[in-house]
Amino acid sequence: MTLSAFPFSITDFSAIDPEIHQGITGFAEWRILYRDDIRIRLVTYSPNYLADHWCNKGHIIFCAEGEMETELENGEKHLLKKGQLYTVGDKADAHRSYSEHGCTLFIVD
Repeated sequence: MTLSAFPFSITDFSAIDPEIHQGITGFAEWRILYRDDIRIRLVTYSPNYLADHWCNKGHIIFCAEGEMETELENGEKHLLKKGQLYTVGDKADAHRSYSEHGCTLFIVD
């Protein structure tokens, strides 16, 4: 990854209006910052959130609070807990998220 020459800045995610994305159950609240081709998000999943799609996009995801389960399209399931990070590349492993109790994630893609 190459970062373009954007200037130094500090972001207060609480000052960014959230986008609400409904899941099959629950919802996700996205606060998004763009830096050229890079999307940086603070995402909060409600309790019992289940994504409504299989995602093929690559991500770097850090779990700041709570935990979530990531299911791969091949049936594998992985638990991401507070303080852990996962990475997946574009078109590498289709995945979807579920969080029983809710969580907060920092995502770069």
